[in-house]
Amino acid sequence: MSDNWPDGVGRIVLPEIDSTNAEAGRRAPDLAGPTWILALRQTRGRGRRGRGWADPPGNFAASHFSRPEAPPSDLALRSFVAALALHDALVRATGQPERFTLKWPNDVLLDGGKLAGILLESLGQGTGPRHLVIGIGVNLRHAPEGDAGALRPVSLLDETGCALDPEAFLDLLAPCFAHRERQLATFGFAPIRTAWLTRAARLGERITARSMQETRTGIFEGIDTTGALLLTTEDGPKAIPAAEVYF
Repeated sequence: MSDNWPDGVGRIVLPEIDSTNAEAGRRAPDLAGPTWILALRQTRGRGRRGRGWADPPGNFAASHFSRPEAPPSDLALRSFVAALALHDALVRATGQPERFTLKWPNDVLLDGGKLAGILLESLGQGTGPRHLVIGIGVNLRHAPEGDAGALRPVSLLDETGCALDPEAFLDLLAPCFAHRERQLATFGFAPIRTAWLTRAARLGERITARSMQETRTGIFEGIDTTGALLLTTEDGPKAIPAAEVYF
């Protein structure tokens, strides 16, 4: 653990686990505060919409557990916190900020290829305490096979020559995440939104947003105060709260 590890944040490192998000859910009753759970090997990682997330040995698979004091409608804003923290950590590791961009809603790109993904899961029922788990996967050493039509996966090692092991990357990421969380708690979403937009991939360009209900193509104008994607389409401006984006 580095000297910069954030105060009051727990750290659990496991040699192998099925899913760090699942493990966070299992441990939730016993976790007193925010905690990182890192797996050196993850066998059943999950991506968005139930997809699998491949984790070759040497890649990063971790989850951040917390009990945020915010309404459920604000929990999705942590996706932008996590994306900015990832960007911060990757820039610290490489010193090459121009090569990293953020793809709405929750991917980090390196030279246009997919380097990292984020998965938010909210736990808890009714009026009881709600727990938020943010799963983060980064291709530190290996780029898994990509899906047809998706962005090509890339690895940090292959693209930049930067060789980091998962624990060393967590030492970089945890302070960056704590900083962005404090920023959100102190100043609200506005500075997070501004910072995210300065790093956004394809801002001002034509993109396609595809949800379970519809597909929209238009100019990517930004995100609103809820984090929804703003598109200018042939039918006028549209705010899209959830979708997959294609370039």
